[in-house]
Amino acid sequence: MPIHVNDVIQLLCRLSEVRGMKAAIKHSGRGALMAGFGAFTGGLLGGAVGLAVGGALGALIAASMASGQFKPVPQIILELPPIEQQRLYEDVRAIVRNLEWMDVAQLTALVMGNSSLQEKLLMVVTNYITKEFGATIKYGK
Repeated sequence: MPIHVNDVIQLLCRLSEVRGMKAAIKHSGRGALMAGFGAFTGGLLGGAVGLAVGGALGALIAASMASGQFKPVPQIILELPPIEQQRLYEDVRAIVRNLEWMDVAQLTALVMGNSSLQEKLLMVVTNYITKEFGATIKYGK
């Protein structure tokens, strides 16, 4: 069955939530990129007002990313720009492509019932966040 980007994002958020994953982001340069992306997106959506709102949203994301405070990994995944979510999708698709499921709930159940799949997917998330953000990952609530 074809898997959609949103399904993968939901799956990764659920898995990282269950494991209590949090990350401390260290790269403020990456946060600046997020601020610029927010401003660009806002500008596309509505001129000066959209630019201001998008820039403000991007700045908030950037500030939280640059703070070094631990932030829930599901939140980080959800805040990623679509192109970055697509990168995660490609890595996950390679792992789950041979599974059969009808919807994201069934896919999630399959993954949650298989510790080997969980570990592979957690490694994808961990590698992505540590490589792209220079983050430290912490597990547990």
